[in-house]
Amino acid sequence: ALISSINKKFSNFLRFLTINANVLLAIQLISRWYISSHFPISNLYESLCFLAWGLTLGQLLLEKEYQSSVITLVANPLTLLTLGFACFILPADLRSSSNLVPALRSSWLIMHVSVVMLSYSALMIGSLLSASVLFIDYKIPLQIRSNSYGIGGYKMSSLNTPKDIIKPFNFSNSEKLDTLSYRSILIGFVLLTLGLVSGAVWANEAWGTWWSWDPKETWAFISWLFYAAYLHMRISKGWQGRRPAILATAGFLVVLICY
Repeated sequence: ALISSINKKFSNFLRFLTINANVLLAIQLISRWYISSHFPISNLYESLCFLAWGLTLGQLLLEKEYQSSVITLVANPLTLLTLGFACFILPADLRSSSNLVPALRSSWLIMHVSVVMLSYSALMIGSLLSASVLFIDYKIPLQIRSNSYGIGGYKMSSLNTPKDIIKPFNFSNSEKLDTLSYRSILIGFVLLTLGLVSGAVWANEAWGTWWSWDPKETWAFISWLFYAAYLHMRISKGWQGRRPAILATAGFLVVLICY
């Protein structure tokens, strides 16, 4: 990743490796699903592998939208740390597949846990991209002119000739990365909301209560509130640039503690 930021010849090679990693992780998860006869996200090792798959998927989607070595520098180390912890730090007994306890034998397992893991992937990448905005061209004032639906925008010219009615903006790297960060966090927030709702339904079905305020549920709700505040400040209060980036960067630590 560091080499690709200096020499662009390596960027295609790293993208090829990321695609291979995503495919191999998918094959591993499907094989584990076939062998264990249950969705492979029931223990810490499996959830880490699923999280790594979500990180590589998010990286590929973002790079398809905007080619930048910063995305690689953000996503690749996070994926490697996730897989390294899963493969080399976790004890062998935590990496082995086991039978599900009765409470986990539910169709809500796939819905809830997979959606939450994908939300963590999107929120982590979005938060780290926000952190990069704090350091890229930090001496230049950052005024966001793009929108959440895509990198690009248009303004009306003061001229009345049809030829010059519409002119495109030229966006800086910081603006493009900030837009990608916003979109990634927005997707992650929607997925986290769906995860909380499905988790509450699952808890009521398994234990007869919608919410029990255990540490996992509490931190998930704190994460939701944190990113809800980020989106509120950005959409309703008009926060732009580096102020919401600081909030989103702090959100990465909240999601890490929650996980």
